[in-house]
Amino acid sequence: MKKGLAIIAIGGNSLIKDKTHQTVEDQYDCILETSKHIVKLIEKGLNVIITHGNGPQVGFILLRSELSRDQLHPVPVASAGADTQGAIGYQIQQTLGNLLKKKNIKKSVATVITQVLVDKNDVAFKIPTKPIGPFLTKDEAEEKKREFNWDIIEDAGRGYRRVVASPIPQKIIEQDVIENLISDDFIVIAVGGGGIPVIKNEDGNLKGVPAVIDKDRASALLAQNLKAEYLIISTAIEQVFLNFGKENQQAISKMTLAEAKKYCTEGHFQKGSMLPKIESAIEFLESGGKEVIITTPALIVDAVSNKAGTRIIP
Repeated sequence: MKKGLAIIAIGGNSLIKDKTHQTVEDQYDCILETSKHIVKLIEKGLNVIITHGNGPQVGFILLRSELSRDQLHPVPVASAGADTQGAIGYQIQQTLGNLLKKKNIKKSVATVITQVLVDKNDVAFKIPTKPIGPFLTKDEAEEKKREFNWDIIEDAGRGYRRVVASPIPQKIIEQDVIENLISDDFIVIAVGGGGIPVIKNEDGNLKGVPAVIDKDRASALLAQNLKAEYLIISTAIEQVFLNFGKENQQAISKMTLAEAKKYCTEGHFQKGSMLPKIESAIEFLESGGKEVIITTPALIVDAVSNKAGTRIIP
């Protein structure tokens, strides 16, 4: 990989090790490990913008809000998205800053709380598909559905999760801020959780809406707009699989844009899981991007050297 601009999209699930490691401190440890790998890319001369998921983290906030509804005011979904942008951004910003200082790399890190415009008439508001919160057993899911009236789906054979609306991102409101910081040689953390979803009201003012934008779609939009060369999607699995979770599952180390489209048509990727990642990769490559990498945080350095992960090329 040559020097250039890369958008590194960290999955919200990859920041949670397992069910027994879900505290803020546990998440910090995961972010620290991920930051160590990102710093190695920075050392190679790559300019990076870091985005991140927030599905589990938003789910935790909303669950706390539900459980305390008799004593405290409810937390709107958009506000939960903003909260997680700040909290996760803070942890990435701090861990990266400490590591850069140790290595005497004179770069500053900044988090931009980012709003993303969506269409208020997007069909997603009628058909929720975006998983948030922790994985649940079938019994747990049925109990939450009865108690809180949640929409629930099975998530790619990994368990059951709550789902909310996931509208398509149309415009990144703070894009000029992000561009200015990159021009001044900052490492930027932005579009956290896909951005805070907002619509324009009758007066033309922005207003938050109850939804969670897919962070890979928003990251791809940012990558397209900034003409980034690379989109690196860090997730909980090492490679993309065909027939994932089945006896005949097959790991893919490299695929072309045409093959990615074909596999999507054949139904190899699950909605709310790998499908939006592949669709985001397709959009990015069709807009002129050079390469998409999908792998775990620990393997991103090897992946950019073609030694791990899944590479998707034009």
